Amino acid sequence: MKRVLVTGMSGVGKSSVLDVLRGRGYKAVDADYDGLSEFDEAGNWEWNEERVQAVLTTEDADALFFSGTSSKMRRFLPLFDYVVLLSAPAELMAERLRTRTNNPYGQQPGEIEKSLHYKETIEPILRTMATIEIDTSPPLADVVASVLAHVQLANGPVDR
Repeated sequence: MKRVLVTGMSGVGKSSVLDVLRGRGYKAVDADYDGLSEFDEAGNWEWNEERVQAVLTTEDADALFFSGTSSKMRRFLPLFDYVVLLSAPAELMAERLRTRTNNPYGQQPGEIEKSLHYKETIEPILRTMATIEIDTSPPLADVVASVLAHVQLANGPVDR
């Protein structure tokens, strides 16, 4: 089973990419929405290690696309075959955060600035972990095609 981590800052399009992959029949899990993340004692949104471990070690598909960003992700890197960093220019990220309807993050005062701060401070760290960085400025279909090409999969699940 190929395991692909799709990571990046809020507003780069991780959920949109996963939605397309899911629509094409791939197993795609979003740590933010699939019960795998929670607030820790300090109020940080973090992966629940036990739940993430269970998802990553379950062999029930030919490929798993797992999306999320967490300070705990480095310890899970050995379980991934590929790490895809999605990125976008700051202006595009801010616009997506302001206008998105599938997630409330970015609607509260300071959240866009916080995300742009993370772009400057956290994204460079993610870049060191990535097997590829894909700019999400092009159309979504092109971004998904780039992801699939990187992990050497066609447009649909293998042997499903």
